[in-house]
Amino acid sequence: MSDGQRSPTTVDGQIVVSGLTKQYKNVRAVDDLSFTVEPGRVTGFLGPNGAGKTTTLRMLLNLVTPTGGEATISGRRYADLTDPLRHVGAVLEASSAHKGRTGVNHLRVICAAAGLPRQRADEVLAMVGLTPAAKRKFKGYSLGMKQRLGIAAAMLGDPRVLILDEPANGLDPEGIRWMRGFLKALATEGRTVLVSSHLLSEMQLLADDVVIIAAGKLVRQGPVDQVLGSMAQGARVRVRTPQADALTKALREQSATVDVDEHGTLLVGGVNAPTIGRAALAAQVELHELTTERPDLERVFLELTAGKAGIR
Repeated sequence: MSDGQRSPTTVDGQIVVSGLTKQYKNVRAVDDLSFTVEPGRVTGFLGPNGAGKTTTLRMLLNLVTPTGGEATISGRRYADLTDPLRHVGAVLEASSAHKGRTGVNHLRVICAAAGLPRQRADEVLAMVGLTPAAKRKFKGYSLGMKQRLGIAAAMLGDPRVLILDEPANGLDPEGIRWMRGFLKALATEGRTVLVSSHLLSEMQLLADDVVIIAAGKLVRQGPVDQVLGSMAQGARVRVRTPQADALTKALREQSATVDVDEHGTLLVGGVNAPTIGRAALAAQVELHELTTERPDLERVFLELTAGKAGIR
């Protein structure tokens, strides 16, 4: 594909990473990585520290040159996009600005450089809830406010694609909830939202899809429900009973696996809760708890990346 030429098979707003590789002397930060991010969805980009997430995002934005492979947005390299600020908004770290400049003036400078109308600065400040702090100097902004200002700057061009690296850093619980609603709303409008984060519980609430990498390689990609469902066979049932020995014997006769935690609670695998209930009834065992523990994103993430976290 020649420079500036768009692949005819690529959807507008689609991110395609294909065979992306980055070698730094003796360290391979990203290793033949391929995945796709679709418009109209929030995609969580997950991995342990040193997995290669930030390096991947920097290659996607042509801030780092790949050793091999390519990454495209709407079928083109970021560097080949015409007027990229109107196509892609990105925040790879908390916003930085002149300490003595106000939030609104910081954005107006960007507008002037990009040929955007001056009033757009006020519009995006309102969008991220920073209007009350518009005339405060940047040096007085908290980390959470700097994060919001960075997102405001990314939204100046009303981009189709938004790429954020750890956007919830410094946000309080209310700010995190705001961020979730904001990003979901952008995806509902048909935009592409790619978010790197360590907050796995939040990603389970926010993301439609996840891309999980470790040691620079793809580990798993897909809708969150599908990724969790792929681990469903690992679901266990917590059982508390004063007759643990009798129930354990009855369950093992049905080929169930039974472990006991430090509190004496039975952790049963291989059978579901109704089966355990029937076995308890037949054995005349009293039950005090019968709870299915379904895998959450944190547990799945830890299982998929166990022993694969590299230092990069």
